[in-house]
Amino acid sequence: MSRSLPSAENLLRWYHVHRRILPWRAGPGTLPDPYHVWLSEIMLQQTVVATVIPYFHRFIERFPTISDLAVAVDDEILGLWAGLGYYARARNLIRCARAVAEAGGFPVTLDGLRALPGIGPYTAAAIGAIAFDIPVVPVDGNVERVTARMFAIEEALPAAKDAIAVAAARLGAQAAAQSSPGDFAQALFDLGATVCTPRSPSCMVCPWRDGCAAHARGLSADLPRKAKRAARPVRRGTVFVMQDRSGMIGLRRRPPRGLLGGMLEVPGTDWEATAPPPVPPCAAHWLDAGTIIHVFTHFELRLTVKAGRVAALPGGIVAAPPDTPLPTVMRKALEAGLAVLDERSPK
Repeated sequence: MSRSLPSAENLLRWYHVHRRILPWRAGPGTLPDPYHVWLSEIMLQQTVVATVIPYFHRFIERFPTISDLAVAVDDEILGLWAGLGYYARARNLIRCARAVAEAGGFPVTLDGLRALPGIGPYTAAAIGAIAFDIPVVPVDGNVERVTARMFAIEEALPAAKDAIAVAAARLGAQAAAQSSPGDFAQALFDLGATVCTPRSPSCMVCPWRDGCAAHARGLSADLPRKAKRAARPVRRGTVFVMQDRSGMIGLRRRPPRGLLGGMLEVPGTDWEATAPPPVPPCAAHWLDAGTIIHVFTHFELRLTVKAGRVAALPGGIVAAPPDTPLPTVMRKALEAGLAVLDERSPK
C-alpha cells in the first residue's frame, strides 16, 4: 500500500509557529530583500548558520545595499570575509555585486540568476524561491536529508542525488507549496536543521512523521546513506612569522587565482606532499613555534611555524599590524608564531 505524500500545508503550518528567526529572513508570506537572500546564501555555502550570522551583520552594517558593496575596495571586502573560508566565494561575491549593480538589480528568472558569477543551480533556486516566489525547491543538505527520509531513498549519496531531486520536486508540486515557494523552501530548511537532524532525528515532534516512509520502516537515523570517502591527502609546508621593532608583521599577497587567491598570507614555502626545504625570507634567529593543522575540503594542511624578530622587514613583504584580517589558516600560524615571540620577550 503506497503512502500519501507528506502534506505541504502541514509543514507550512508548523513553519509559521516554529521557524527560525534569522537576520536575512522576512516574516512568513513576505518577500525579503534579494540582496539579503543572495548574501546569506553565498555565506552559507559550506558554512553553518551560527558562524554566518555575525559576518552577515558586519556586511550589512558596512554595505547596506548591493550598490554599496559593488563600489567597495576589494581588500576591504576580503578583509571582512576573512575567516569564512572558500575565498573564491568572496571573489565571486565582488564580481556578482558589480554585475547586479550595473544591471540595476537582480534578474527575476532562474536562468538569469544562474548566469551571475558564483551562482549555481542550488543558489539560483534558493534566491528564486525565497526572494521572488519562483515555484522551485532548492535542494541543500537539509532538504536532501528530509527528502531521502520521507521517501526512504536508500541509495547512497552522491549517486542518490538525482532521485532525491525528483522526489523533492514532487513535494514542491503540491498546491500549498506552489502558492508559497519561499516559505516552503525555508520550512524544509528549518525542518532539516531543527527536527530531521543528521543524528537522533526528533521524529515524535515532526509535522511529517505520518508521511515519512523511513520512520515507518525504522530507518530515519540511517538515511541518507553516504558512500565512503577516500582519506584526505596531507600537504606540508613551512611559514615564517616575522615581526619588526615597531611590532609590525610581515605578510605577502597570494596570487589572484587559486586557493586563498588574492588574500594576505604569512610568507612560506609551497604546500607539497613532502615538505619543501624551508628557505627563510631573511636572516634572523628563527624559533620553532610548532605545527598547525588546517583542514580544507580536499586536503589536510600541516604547516611548520618559524618565528623571528627582525630589524627591518625584507623587500617585497607587506608590513601590517598583527590584527590584520587573515584567512583562518594564516591566523592560526600567525598566532602560534607571535605566542613564541612573546614568550621570549624580556619581561
